[in-house]
Amino acid sequence: MPMAELEGKPGEVQRFAVDWMLGRLARWLRILGHDVVYGRHLRDRTLVDCARRERRLILTRDTRLLRDRNLPPHLFIASDHFRDQLRQVSAAVPVGAAPLLTRCLDCNRALDALPRERARDRVPPYVWDTAPRFLVCGGCGRVYWPATHRAHMLRELAAIGIVREERP
Repeated sequence: MPMAELEGKPGEVQRFAVDWMLGRLARWLRILGHDVVYGRHLRDRTLVDCARRERRLILTRDTRLLRDRNLPPHLFIASDHFRDQLRQVSAAVPVGAAPLLTRCLDCNRALDALPRERARDRVPPYVWDTAPRFLVCGGCGRVYWPATHRAHMLRELAAIGIVREERP
């Protein structure tokens, strides 16, 4: 696995190009705050070209792709289970350095603060009354807020051994 050529500046967060077989892993890497390109449109040559052009680490389960002698830095993901996949990726590259929950889980764009008043008509009334802050995706418009799902995600990541569980 020739990953040395991807080493960037200290503190730089790893970016990934994830093949179409690893959608759940892609989503969890986004939860961890990583820039992850993923989609059914990213197959073989398209995935490789994207990774090379944007200096991304390829994560794949496609054994055919591994036959390419000029494959950019990559990691073959051995397991079918997302928890084991996350453990494997975190053992190979640092995945806990990025701020958590800062990227859209659907389209990958970085989230922006949404002023409270502008969130009023975009979230359920109870959420608007109780959530302390809101974030919005400038790409797809999805609105995010801290709630119990955030605590569940953090517990899952702590159980996997990637981040410490936050205490209220």
